[in-house]
Amino acid sequence: MQTHRPLAAAAWMSGSVLSFTAMAVAGRAVAGRHDTFEIMLWRSLVGLCLVLLAAGATGRLREIRRDRLGQHLLRNGVHFVGQNLWLYALTAIPLAQLFALEFTQPIWVVLLAPLLLDERLTPARALTAALGFAGAMIVARPDLTAPDAGMLAAAGAALSFAATAILTKALTRGESIVSILFWLTLMQSGLGLAAAGWDGAVALPTATTLPWLVLIGASGVFAHFCLTTALSLAPASFVIPIDFARLPLIAVIGATLYAEPLDPLVLLGAVVILAANALNIRAAGAARTQPLRNEIVTPRN
Repeated sequence: MQTHRPLAAAAWMSGSVLSFTAMAVAGRAVAGRHDTFEIMLWRSLVGLCLVLLAAGATGRLREIRRDRLGQHLLRNGVHFVGQNLWLYALTAIPLAQLFALEFTQPIWVVLLAPLLLDERLTPARALTAALGFAGAMIVARPDLTAPDAGMLAAAGAALSFAATAILTKALTRGESIVSILFWLTLMQSGLGLAAAGWDGAVALPTATTLPWLVLIGASGVFAHFCLTTALSLAPASFVIPIDFARLPLIAVIGATLYAEPLDPLVLLGAVVILAANALNIRAAGAARTQPLRNEIVTPRN
């Protein structure tokens, strides 16, 4: 029987939202010195060191398993592609537009979870995804009639992240979070090294970029720890739409740090997004008691 703790899952997803936002700011800070593959390489190496230190300090290294390497490789390969597309789009289009296109991800998760994870597509989850996506479009209002390379990269990242969420949820059924994070950082370190060294040159961190790269690695690991924990506590179709809350936050940061336009529609979109999440959490909380009621009234054969 799967764990179903929606309030705890929502709290963990809040940590993921803040961590991914910090990673976006740090990613822009180093983009002038490092290309996307190099950023992924240093991020993954920092993350691997943090995972090993934390697992060693807590005596959890023994939780790392090798019997599902194929699933880990598929999950991390898909995520590596999506993350590089996202890092490219990060410097090519405004932050709010990037996040709006990225937030087509929950739509795909809600639609695919019933097919791939046997999760039930409830009216509340479908409405949450629709409202969250509407709020994202109100905030960013991307010009979809003239897509450029940055927009296409952001859309590709959204598809990759949706597939990653589905594959991560599948891994949480029997795999510890320590094992998932270890293989994530180790495999992506190898992929990052191969991709970054393809041209025969890898830019080393400087005194200026090193703190930002450490922040990217630390926030990346913590974001995935929060996300994986949330997915272990509630269905993917409930957890992923909570990430919509990242859009109004990044829109404000974009306006504050990068002078990107911010208008009243951002506030309207934020209200729609928050309303969608409130509906999502409330419906999931009400559903927790439903299995117990069914168990009581269902006669035994």
